[in-house]
Amino acid sequence: MQIDKLRGEQLDQLFDAILTLQDREECYRYFDDIATMSEIQSFAQRLQVAKMLREGRTYQAIVQESSASTTTISRVKRCLNYGNDGYQMVLDRIDNSGLKDKEKGK
Repeated sequence: MQIDKLRGEQLDQLFDAILTLQDREECYRYFDDIATMSEIQSFAQRLQVAKMLREGRTYQAIVQESSASTTTISRVKRCLNYGNDGYQMVLDRIDNSGLKDKEKGK
């Protein structure tokens, strides 16, 4: 794993902090404090791209809907195909948790 290069007390502390968040509102508050809007948008965009790739969408459709660059799409696709299954794990959990349905009801 690439992140192993960063593994240590500081990263453990960050992940432990994230794991304490109890709901979406707490996530908004915490991420607003620790990340720039651009960083947050990048994280959200990459997850959207992963979801769309998993659905079998074309690069062109993904670019149009997400405004992601083809470079970003390729990077996410590489992670889906050869990474540590992080995107798959999260997307499976979202699918199985009903969080998608809660968002639609907003």
